[in-house]
Amino acid sequence: MKNSYPIVLTPDEKGYTVFIPDFNINTEGDSLTEAIEMARDAIGLMGIDMEDDGESIPPARSAKDIKPEKGEIVSLVDVDFTEYRRKSETKTVKKNCTLPSWLCYEAEKANINFSQLLQTALKKELNITDK
Repeated sequence: MKNSYPIVLTPDEKGYTVFIPDFNINTEGDSLTEAIEMARDAIGLMGIDMEDDGESIPPARSAKDIKPEKGEIVSLVDVDFTEYRRKSETKTVKKNCTLPSWLCYEAEKANINFSQLLQTALKKELNITDK
């Protein structure tokens, strides 16, 4: 799922403080670029944590609904939660599968990497491409 969320950037002595209203969280960055990157990371992390907890990711409100104080900057940050999860979750899980013994014998004789083959087949079945 991909969405664009409004953020409020407030200049401070060291860079920018960022408020993300839809998630009610803050982050910061030493530069405008870093602050935006940190906002994207905070939104992505919060979103996948919410999904893992069975909660819905909040819909993005319109940037027009945000009323900045003097000196604040309202901007949008796009986040692809599926891509964020793919890039940030590197843990592996073990799955057992059952197959005929003759097929297992032939695959082992051909030095087939079962884990790699299963990953490739699942990506193909789910129409997932490596980026």
